[in-house]
Amino acid sequence: MKINKFLLILCILSFTISCSTEEEELSDRIDKSVNLRGLGDSARELLSDEEFKSMNVEMVYVEGNQPAEAALNSFKSFLEKRTFKPDGINISLRAVPSSGKAPFSIEEVVEIEKETRTVYNAGDEIAVYIYFADGSHEGDENNKFTLGSAYRNTSMVIYEETIRNFSSGMGSPSRSTVEAAVLNHEFGHLFGLVNIGTEPQSDHADPENDGHCNTSGCLMRASIEFGSGILNLIDENGVPELDAECIRDLQSNGGR
Repeated sequence: MKINKFLLILCILSFTISCSTEEEELSDRIDKSVNLRGLGDSARELLSDEEFKSMNVEMVYVEGNQPAEAALNSFKSFLEKRTFKPDGINISLRAVPSSGKAPFSIEEVVEIEKETRTVYNAGDEIAVYIYFADGSHEGDENNKFTLGSAYRNTSMVIYEETIRNFSSGMGSPSRSTVEAAVLNHEFGHLFGLVNIGTEPQSDHADPENDGHCNTSGCLMRASIEFGSGILNLIDENGVPELDAECIRDLQSNGGR
């Protein structure tokens, strides 16, 4: 009986080691480089169903910084409204410990992505990584602060602590409204807006803020990303929409 137990333990250990090795080998075989390209490089892949029929959005948040359900619902509706993904859009949420690196540089966010990202393109499914940070951007100032940054073709960061601080102020919009606006805005950059991967069909780029729209009230105005003028865009009407010029750009690149 003792011999049998010993053999059983050896078998279990062997199986565990084998599974672990297979998982590591599988991870090594994943071509992560396709998700580590420049901002806007996957605009058409995200918008159309030509190559990818579904989208998998991995949201990783630092414990205590989970986005509001209302914001996620608004965000998913935005994606469904602007993309062709017949096999659907999946959004998953996962908590991770704090990195302790706040305030963040983009280089530090990139390192966090290396440690926490688990989802990459697979078959006809495109993957996106979104990190909800427990701190601010390192370049923030009193009158100008960053709420989010899209920094690769399928990667973006939301400065959740900054959003929470901002939305707690007197007369500020709700946290869920700000979260949704920033999520949609940053994903607009992944879609290649404005003129960062999706060719503009008209002259509506903001000459003072690269990658942004100059149309009043548009979701892609720079004030949403940088926060200082967000109150002028988010009012009783809630989350801003894309203007007709931005929508025309997306449609020209395979979107709705």
